[in-house]
Parts: sequence; C-alpha cells; structure tokens
Amino acid sequence: MPTERKHPAAGERLHKVLAQVGLGSRRQIEDWIRAGRVHVNDQPAVLGQSVTGADRIAVDGQPVTLAAPAKTRLLIYHKPEGEVCTRHDPEGRPTVFDRLPPLPSGRWISVGRLDINSSGLLLLTTDGALANRLMHPSNHLQREYAVRVNGDVDAAMLERLRAGVELEDGPARFVIITDGGGEGRNHWYNVTVDEGRNRLVRRLWTSQGIVVSRLLRVRFGPLQLPRALGRGQYREATAAELASVSARPAPASRPVRSSSGLKPTRRRG
Repeated sequence: MPTERKHPAAGERLHKVLAQVGLGSRRQIEDWIRAGRVHVNDQPAVLGQSVTGADRIAVDGQPVTLAAPAKTRLLIYHKPEGEVCTRHDPEGRPTVFDRLPPLPSGRWISVGRLDINSSGLLLLTTDGALANRLMHPSNHLQREYAVRVNGDVDAAMLERLRAGVELEDGPARFVIITDGGGEGRNHWYNVTVDEGRNRLVRRLWTSQGIVVSRLLRVRFGPLQLPRALGRGQYREATAAELASVSARPAPASRPVRSSSGLKPTRRRG
C-alpha cells in the first residue's frame, strides 16, 4: 500500500525531493538543475545534491515548500483524440491538463504521453518519483493498444513485427500481436510493447508500409482502461490500483496477455 511521504529530515537527493512534492519527474528536475533554475540556500544547485528540511529551496526564484501531500494520487484518464499531453501548447490546442481537478499544492504529472491523434488510457499522478519509475525503460512495463490499420497485412509481416525490426532509434518489436477483427483493408489488431519510445506503435507498422488509422491505448502495466470511462473522463485510482503500480516491478519474464477482452471495433464514446 502507498505510504505517506516523509519530510527529508535526514537528507535526500534534491531531484527526488522535488519530484515527491509533485513539481515534475526526476528527469525533468535534473534538467532544471543543469539549466540553473534550482537554488538551495541562495546558491545554484548541483546534480546529486542532498537537502534536508532545514534547507531553503527555490525553483525559478519561487520558494518551494517541502510539505508533501499526505498520499500519492493517481488519476486514470481516457484521453480523446485532439488533446496534447504538454502542459502549455504554443498552438493553443486543448491539453489533457485542462480537464483535471485542481490541486492545493504540487501538480499533475503525465506518465508518458499519447500523441494528438491517439486516444485511450493515460495515467497522471502527483508523485514525480512514481511517474519516473513507471516510465523508466529498465522496468519494461507493457503498454497494450487496439490499432486499426489500413493495408494488406500477411503472416510474414506479423512474424517480422514479433521478431523485431530496425527503426531509426534502434530495434523494436511487438511483444504480442492478436487479431482484433474487421473487414477488408481496415483491420483491427491488439498489440503490446514493453517500452515507451515516441510513437513506437505507429512507427513499427509504418516500417512495413502499413498506415495506422486509429490507435487506442487499453492497458498500461497492470491497469486497464475502464469500459465505463468515456472519452475526456477521469477517475481516481482505487487503493488496490495505486498499490499495483507503486510496488517495485518484478524482473521482466514472459509476456502477460491482456485480460481486458476488449473488442476495439465495438468500442463507442
């Protein structure tokens, strides 16, 4: 079960402390430290620095209160197409953060992203350390998608996608591919990857000359997209759901097949 986060009386790494109070992920905060945006006791912070509750911390000149929320919060959000996952979009497009409940302190942190043309399950948390752990490549958390493709797909192509193909940023593959139904050239597949590289699912299909016409994320790690959750809606994760992603993941082993039983061609809303 998730526990209350403690005040850093004995000294903790600065980027971890700031992530715990919801200012961002550890990786983001490390970038802020490199850029000179973070000060401790009126001096520029350095990577790896430890702080205690007695230290004065400021980000962009604004003091940071180290009193963390009593408990980590996690939202399960059904992202619709047309929303971006950035906090402020220079083009003025709607963002996933526009719909979220306000927080008395800290901020919501997106666990990974879905591109503007993709929809489905998006997790958001107040705990930057949790977000970092869920996104970290070493944990190999599976992401499952329902994908509608346009093109002629044959058995040899599916075998190549399972075995692995070379992309511009290295080899990649689908851990699982199952037939989702459909007729003609517009066909559905359920595919699973165990990493979060940018637009990975689309790029894997594109490597075979296949166009993705719709992409819906239906699972992230142990959490499924709830059937009753409409597009643009969110709900708070239950204690059991939060515990399932807060625990340290076990070493990657055999792929886990989805238990969602999702029929993507029948999904509405």
